[in-house]
Amino acid sequence: ELLVVLSVIALLLSIVTPRYLNKIEEGKEIALRQNLSVIRKSIDQYYSDQGEYPDKLNQLVEKHYLRAIPLDPIAEKHEWDVIKEKQIGGIYDIKSTSQQIGSDNRVYSEW
Repeated sequence: ELLVVLSVIALLLSIVTPRYLNKIEEGKEIALRQNLSVIRKSIDQYYSDQGEYPDKLNQLVEKHYLRAIPLDPIAEKHEWDVIKEKQIGGIYDIKSTSQQIGSDNRVYSEW
């Protein structure tokens, strides 16, 4: 009887575990999209109010456009690749620092 019970438990775990791990990755991707959106909207709002792009992301916190720089859930850091505007200077976009492949078969740093 014990062997049958252990076999059933092993079977259930083999079914549940892959789904659980996929949901964790899916949650990280959703959080990444949301964090990118929040930072990009803050940059746009900063530009609209100040007439220039911020020189560093911390300016968004200092001027109260963000409470804190969001975490990159894939890279698990508060660091982002910043893209600076060449003519007038300042940060006009951000990207993830992760080189992993997402569920859409694109590298996260291309999102």
